[in-house]
Amino acid sequence: MAEQHHPAHEHSGQTGHSGHTHDHGPASPASARLRVLLAAVLVPFALAVLCGLALLWPAPLPSHAPTGTGFDQLTVSGTVTATRSVPCGQGTTTTCTEITIHLTSGKDSGHSVTQTLPPDQSAVYLAGEQVVVDYSPSAPAALQYTVEDADRSTPMAILAGVFAIAVVLIGRLRGLAALVALAISFLVLAFFVLPAILGGENPLAVAVVGGGLIMLLALYLCHGLSARTSVAVLGTMVSLALIGGLGEAFIQLTRLTGNTSDETAFVHSLFPGIQLPGLLLAGVIIGSLGVLNDVTVTQASSVWELRAANPTMGARALYRAGIRIGRDHIASTVNTLVMAYAGAALPLMLLFSLSHRGVWQVATSEIVAEEVVRTLVGSIGLIASVPLTTALAALVASRDVRDTTPVPAPGRASHRRRR
Repeated sequence: MAEQHHPAHEHSGQTGHSGHTHDHGPASPASARLRVLLAAVLVPFALAVLCGLALLWPAPLPSHAPTGTGFDQLTVSGTVTATRSVPCGQGTTTTCTEITIHLTSGKDSGHSVTQTLPPDQSAVYLAGEQVVVDYSPSAPAALQYTVEDADRSTPMAILAGVFAIAVVLIGRLRGLAALVALAISFLVLAFFVLPAILGGENPLAVAVVGGGLIMLLALYLCHGLSARTSVAVLGTMVSLALIGGLGEAFIQLTRLTGNTSDETAFVHSLFPGIQLPGLLLAGVIIGSLGVLNDVTVTQASSVWELRAANPTMGARALYRAGIRIGRDHIASTVNTLVMAYAGAALPLMLLFSLSHRGVWQVATSEIVAEEVVRTLVGSIGLIASVPLTTALAALVASRDVRDTTPVPAPGRASHRRRR
């Protein structure tokens, strides 16, 4: 008697092993209707970003004479050739350190200069160490060169190389695409965002255009042109708009000026046209972009994986399953975001822990309130991105028509066995 052939059984046996794997590659192509719908939303957004880029593209910044303050001073490179202990002054028993530096760049390259370091200087320089030397041409000859810092070029380059190799080895083509996207992000910041803000353009508009360009290039380059990536782009776009609106409102309500550091005051003195509150808001938007990309891509991918595992799931079931994943993601990511800001502001937190003010008074002072507003506004946008992206992904994935016909494995079930 011929053995009966059951297509359903054959299909389940064929896919039983692969059901335990998770393919995070590009999603299957969406249906034509979905592609048109997503394009109707994203293409105008991309065109608006390009128009904004053209309108806000900065003119060349006016040159200015070096002020000799902070990073705005001339520097040359040098090598420490000798160090010795010397008295700090006549009639004193305090010992200072005198270092001899061989200049390796600049107009006096090849010459050596000496400098006496005070005893309370924290930096220690050793013979053979590469250093960065400030050059002040208007100072007296004996004071024109002063050591500023250690030259960290070589170890920093090595660290960057190790990072790039690790990303490519583990991520392969995806890792290489991520490195390219990272480079593009820095180029957008260096050649558009920063010069446009220094040129007096509205920092919010610059951040929205620059952030939108980085988002489009990074997400599609790293994750491919698919409905899943488009949903992540939409979720990120709406969440960034929410962050921008909340940030604008609470920066005004809390009366933050954005002028809370020597760096911002110095830059404002050189370029008075900079809008400091807007600069603060631009920092909130750009700082939230990376975390938002991670959350929206993860949520969209989770919904598509759920749909692939069970094609019978509808939009409501997909949303419920996806939001359960999202809650865990929110709990971990918000804590990560807060700890990242706390780590960056750790010296400031130590300073205020020594003050005699109350905790609430410290928290509402401008220098701390700036970080609190930055953290909370970014976190609210992050939280909102989870249900928003999950809902969009559930609606799109549930209507994503795919070819679900099983492909027979070679040599298996290609004929009916008879006995």
